[in-house]
Amino acid sequence: MVEYTSEQGAVSVSSSVFSNITGQAATNCFGVKGMAYRSMTDGLVHLLRREAMSKGVNITYNDDKTISIELHIVVENGVNLPAVCRSIISEVRYVVTKNTGVTVRAIDVCVDSMIL
Repeated sequence: MVEYTSEQGAVSVSSSVFSNITGQAATNCFGVKGMAYRSMTDGLVHLLRREAMSKGVNITYNDDKTISIELHIVVENGVNLPAVCRSIISEVRYVVTKNTGVTVRAIDVCVDSMIL
């Protein structure tokens, strides 16, 4: 959780806020089918529905009040993976910083599966 304090009060931004913003930004990029989640029971990758997108995002809080993000995604078959990943990194960094004011130190995009 990131907390801002001023003479007017305090504001806390939880992990679920970062996860939801990140999931929305990533799935709006071209070539992304959705967020992915690897099941611990069967080891298979599952495409997450919109309401469960936050399971495909891991947020790490750094000591310098920045965050690091790890995304697990499913992409369409035949897309240029480096281009899609660059687009996601750029979009997520911009949207998270714009909406929360928190600096994003690192974004790791893990492509877990491709769908036809």
